[in-house]
Amino acid sequence: MKNIKLDYSNVMDFITEEDIEQEKKKYLEARKKVVEKSGEGSDYLGWLDLPKRITDDEIDDILETAAHIREDSDVFISVGIGGSYLGARAAIEALSPNFYNMSMKPQIYFAGNSISPRYLKDLKSVIDGKKVTINIISKSGTTTEPALAFRMIREWMIENYGQKDVFKRIVATTDSSKGALRQLADEEGIKTFVIPDDVGGRFSVLTPVGLLPIAVAGIDIRKMLEGAADGMKEFRDEEDIAKNPSSMYAILRNILYEKGKRIEMLSNFEPQLHYISEWWKQLFGESEGKDNKGLHPTSCDFTTDLHSMGQWIQDGCRNIIETFLNVEDPESTIVIGMEKRNLDHLNYLAGKTFRYVNEQAFLGTRAAHRDGEVPNMTITIPSISPYYIGNLFYFFEWAVAVSGYMLGVNPFNQPGVESYKKNMFALLGKPGFEEQSREIREKLSGQKKFISAGSPGKAEVGAG
Repeated sequence: MKNIKLDYSNVMDFITEEDIEQEKKKYLEARKKVVEKSGEGSDYLGWLDLPKRITDDEIDDILETAAHIREDSDVFISVGIGGSYLGARAAIEALSPNFYNMSMKPQIYFAGNSISPRYLKDLKSVIDGKKVTINIISKSGTTTEPALAFRMIREWMIENYGQKDVFKRIVATTDSSKGALRQLADEEGIKTFVIPDDVGGRFSVLTPVGLLPIAVAGIDIRKMLEGAADGMKEFRDEEDIAKNPSSMYAILRNILYEKGKRIEMLSNFEPQLHYISEWWKQLFGESEGKDNKGLHPTSCDFTTDLHSMGQWIQDGCRNIIETFLNVEDPESTIVIGMEKRNLDHLNYLAGKTFRYVNEQAFLGTRAAHRDGEVPNMTITIPSISPYYIGNLFYFFEWAVAVSGYMLGVNPFNQPGVESYKKNMFALLGKPGFEEQSREIREKLSGQKKFISAGSPGKAEVGAG
């Protein structure tokens, strides 16, 4: 079995072996905090042994529920936000055909990750006349975005299926004993799965939060868990960093951060990996972005974004590092043909494969960005398969845990997330936020300025 590899040769011109040796000391302290569960946030380290902790009975329950949904539904809607949907979507997008909803049953859609009325309107038109099952994912059941989407979809289902049958088409993934969603599930006899108390949302992809939607897509979750379990041995249990690509990745990104780099870009050359990057952004952004610290995680899909972001990456502010996510074997071969007229001047590629051309684009881009003074690493996974996606999930989870402690923050909380919620609740008039609402509106009335269309140069003060 091949392993995930880390190539950091394009970093070594920017750091020294002494830097690595010095950073090892921080790493060993951080590793000890994670393994011994002695650091801040240790109550949320349940993901650490999750691939081995989940039981066969739990897996069987997920698989049986998923099989029933596939047989009985035209559409499956996963309702959640943040970690309640990003991991599942990342796995489904990576491991399904690019246009899976054109041919797969059930079609899979995601809701509750925004408050856009247009999105919900369009979703209703897509599901009209179809048999729908929804999976509402929320520990509390009161998170605004998914709760609103759940309310809207549930009303649609009552209109179409009747009050009596609607709850047969709902699966709730929620707290084991408390919260609004748990209360509803108990009262209405809704099928439930439990979110472990010791696993935070962004680490929850290998719990029923992610595994049920992934299984509905027909993906082998046992293989995914096997890959993650091997990741425990390869990344958590391997103390020698020379043999541990996840730990070395954490060390190198922290060295570069200490040398003034402030942005990390995860780049790939496979469109199916787009949502892996989205999941990674939440994992690292929410884990490390505290106390005015942390690399800003962003991402690019190449070669697409080379035609929009390429100039900035090559010649812009030199405060970035780049991590390439490379696939050794994309498992598809299309041979480029010969054109008699050769109007596009591409006959020099005739007989070669798209895979070969894509690989040369990757190698050329990596070299160009290095020449442009962007230190870059390459994480190579052998293939896009359930095993290696599970392995990759654990690779990044281990890396961010030790990296966060090395940075000096608690990697498992997210205090800043609550700020926007409080302001939103106050502006919406939620009971209990009256004083904050008054303060915010006073600030807005004094700060908000706008220029009306059709009135060039004329600024008007808006009252909010």
